[in-house]
This record gives sequence, structure tokens and C-alpha cells, in this order.
Amino acid sequence: MTFETLALCAAVGLFGPLLALPRGLRIPVVIGELVAGIVIGHTGFGVIDPSEQTLSFLAQVGFALVMFVAGSQVPIRDPRLRVGLRVGAARAVAVGLLATALGWAVSTAFDPPHPGLYAVLMASSSAAVIMPIVESSKTAISGLMSFLPQIAIADAVCIVALPLVIDPPRAVPAALGSVTVIAAATAIFFVLRHFDLTGLRRRIHHVSAQRKFALELRLNLVLLFGLAALAVHTHASVMLAGFGFGLAIAAIGEPRRLAKQLFAITEGFLGPLYFVWLGASLDLRALGGHPSMIVLGLVLGLGAIAVHGAMRATGQPVGLGILAAAQLGVPVSAVTLGEQSSVLAPGEGPAIVLGALVTIAAAAVISRSAARRPA
Repeated sequence: MTFETLALCAAVGLFGPLLALPRGLRIPVVIGELVAGIVIGHTGFGVIDPSEQTLSFLAQVGFALVMFVAGSQVPIRDPRLRVGLRVGAARAVAVGLLATALGWAVSTAFDPPHPGLYAVLMASSSAAVIMPIVESSKTAISGLMSFLPQIAIADAVCIVALPLVIDPPRAVPAALGSVTVIAAATAIFFVLRHFDLTGLRRRIHHVSAQRKFALELRLNLVLLFGLAALAVHTHASVMLAGFGFGLAIAAIGEPRRLAKQLFAITEGFLGPLYFVWLGASLDLRALGGHPSMIVLGLVLGLGAIAVHGAMRATGQPVGLGILAAAQLGVPVSAVTLGEQSSVLAPGEGPAIVLGALVTIAAAAVISRSAARRPA
């Protein structure tokens, strides 16, 4: 690992914001970062080695931070969640059941079969992708009250389930590790809530802001990395550590100053580094050697749209169903975990990313058509 490599990763990561500049296209920033990584990695010019130990470790730090930010963006405190919780939860369960059946059907056609993984991928939603689209809408959205809890539940449950289904032979130790990490994140939530209720958190915030100590940022990073260390030692995933801690912070309420600091660290450096590293790790040439993987990617993307769109039968607008299928965090995490544990077939990682891109493209089309409608 050299400063030249670090500078290159930071430079090519700028392709993400450049690609996302046209607002009408609604392309997530991470897509450009993944593409940049693909160009300089295994598939492209091979300028960087994603297996290099230091680069890989920095990418894992970025992975934990990205998942923390994703967890903190789940709208737990949004009062609109409570209004449609019952209907939203029922729809999330229905989507999960449909995805389970379809995941089994898809797995019978591909080798090696991963029915649990395919089910989780198709059932997932990405609040980090969907919420900005919802918030930017200038028109009233019918069915929004039940839509928000649906995507929040799907996002959280699928991230928890992913480490358990991606490598079934290791499901038991992964489950025990996941329970340990979730218990630790829950304990952190209660401790932080106690500090919040007693006013200690507010006093720390005031002193930190007045004297520029960045105490909240330091303490949160200590807790995040501590949870990540626990996850590694208990055979869980840093993904779950980051997301669980993010949910704990979201449940209490993240101070605006802390949110800006974490945004700067994650989106300014370690997040782009992680996505560039992930893109560099993908070997898209394997898709050429295994055309069936292209079909798998399309099937996963269209399958996700189908199972979410099927909620039209429960009265949900079809546009919201397609929007709920938009996914990014779970597929990206699946590829990361799959590459680490070597459980994915050649070309399967790129196929999973292709499936995610299909859902994002569909969500972009829906959001653009909604934006054209008169308010």
C-alpha cells in the first residue's frame, strides 16, 4: 500500500459524483465508484491489487462506516412509521415469503444453488436509496404511511439474515456471532439513551462543539470499531456491527454536527475507497465465460421487482412496489462477504451487482415519471 495507490483510489472515486451530477438520471454515487474500481482493478487495467492487506483492511473500515450510515438513515424515529406499521410489516412478510419461493425456484436453475441468498436479495429494500427519492418528491405519495415501515423492516431483516444464508455450513456460528453483536448493539443503545435522558450526552455535545474536541465522533468511532472487533472474533460480519450501531444511533437521534462529521469521513474518504476496492475485486470477464450469470443477474433484478410489485394485490400502488425493490446495501454486502468467504461461483458476484442495477434503474424510471406529473 502506497500513497500513490491511495491518491489513485481517491481520484477515481470522484467519478461517482460526476456520474451522479445529472439530477434527472438519479444515479447513486456509489455506481460511479464501482465502475471506477472495475476499470482499475481485475477486470480493467489491473493498476491496483484489491487483495493487498492494508488496502483490504481500509476497505473493511469503509464497509463498517457505510453500513453504520445506512443504519443511521433508517427512519426509526419518523412518526409516520407508527401509522402504517401493521400494514407495512405484513407486506414485508408477504414479500419475504414470495421471495423465498422464487429464490428456491431460481436456485434450481443455477450452480451452485444459493436459495437463501437469492431470497434475501430479492426481498431486500435499500432505505438509503429509496428515502432520498421519497423526500425529493414534490407531490403527495399515496400509501406512504405503510411504505416507510415496509422498507425499514425489509432493510433491517435482510441485513441481519444475509450472513446466515450466504454460507449455510457456517450458519450456526454466524448466527451465534450475530446474536452477540445484536445484543452488544442493544446494550449500547440503552447506555446511550440513559446518557441522553440524564443530559450527559447534551453536555458532552456542548463542550465538544464549544472547544472543538470532536468528542462525539471519537466516542462513536470507538464504539463502532469495538463492535466490529467483536463481530470479527465471533465470526459475524462488520456489516452487522455497523448497521446495528447505526440503528441504535437512529433510535436515539443523531446530533446534526455528528452526522456531518461522519458524513465527511464516510462519503469523503473511506466510503468511496470501499466501493472502488469492491469494484476492483469484481471480475466481470467471468460473465463472458459464464453467460448464465448474466441471466442470473437479470432474473434476480426482475424477480425483486416482481415480488415487491406483487403487493399491488394488497392495495399498494405499483409504483411504490417497484420503488421498494430498489436495493444496494444488501447486494453489495453479499458480494463483499461472498468474496471474503469464497462461496460465490465465478461471475456470481458481478451477477448480483447487475441485479441491483436493474432494480435501481427501475426505481429511477418510476421516480422520473412521478416527477413529471403536475403537483
